[in-house]
Amino acid sequence: MKRPTIGRLLAALLVLLLWSPMASAGVLVLVHGYLGDGESFQRAGVIDVLQTSGWPYRGDWRPTADGKPQLAGTTGPQEPAVYQEPAVYTVTLPASAPLAVQADWLNAMRRAIERHHPGEQLTLVGHSAGGVVARLALVRWGAGSVEHLITIASPHLGTSRAIQALEATDNRGLFGPFRQIVTRQVVGGNYNAIRNSRAALVDLTPPAPGNLLGWLNTQEHPDITYDAVVRNTDFRMGGDILVPAFSQDLNQVPALRGRATVIPSPLEHGLEARDARLILERIAARQAAAD
Repeated sequence: MKRPTIGRLLAALLVLLLWSPMASAGVLVLVHGYLGDGESFQRAGVIDVLQTSGWPYRGDWRPTADGKPQLAGTTGPQEPAVYQEPAVYTVTLPASAPLAVQADWLNAMRRAIERHHPGEQLTLVGHSAGGVVARLALVRWGAGSVEHLITIASPHLGTSRAIQALEATDNRGLFGPFRQIVTRQVVGGNYNAIRNSRAALVDLTPPAPGNLLGWLNTQEHPDITYDAVVRNTDFRMGGDILVPAFSQDLNQVPALRGRATVIPSPLEHGLEARDARLILERIAARQAAAD
């Protein structure tokens, strides 16, 4: 694991000075966004804050060639260690794959985590596209031990940016080569990654008959707690530069209308250390409501 930078440590300390909750039992599973990985929450400083708040980081779950998830740093099949204290896991999903493939991997990882933490309640936290992946996994496979879904800046009603990216990386037709040259100049080294993730981008386009979000948003969702952290940086009609505010709002999903709590956030689209505070506050609110 990379040594934390001074900036990340200072951010963690600032959050703790403002708010320092008592840790309570439970498991956090953090799901990265589009083209992210298991280190996304670490790079943002979220893991540092969670650990300092009494939530130890247990590692990153990753796909393997044999189709089974594996905790990074372990090898081969083994009896799962059983933990009884709070725990945080990240997951690394095949971020360029269709969202259904990512959701199936997340479900397999969730089941593996449940074997490590029998009887514990799980909270899924999805950033950006990771929130849609987490919701899709819940609808396709059921909640299991998951009691709480928190999404951060997630495009539940899609984003026009996905359409723009698909159009920009479409090399077909007379102007395809020219479009490729211009797009490469704009996005640089990210061009191939974006082009290779077109299957994921298709799933992030706004709901329409026959596409993923058009189907997902009308399906029955598990009876758990839903929270939506909505970024609002006053970009155009609200929201952030990538996802409009209404798309981040889970209450705009037909199947969830009136069932979610919306938490406004003045931050940009990306993760920040301060998001750890929001996560822990929402867990505390759910636990208080259950008492």
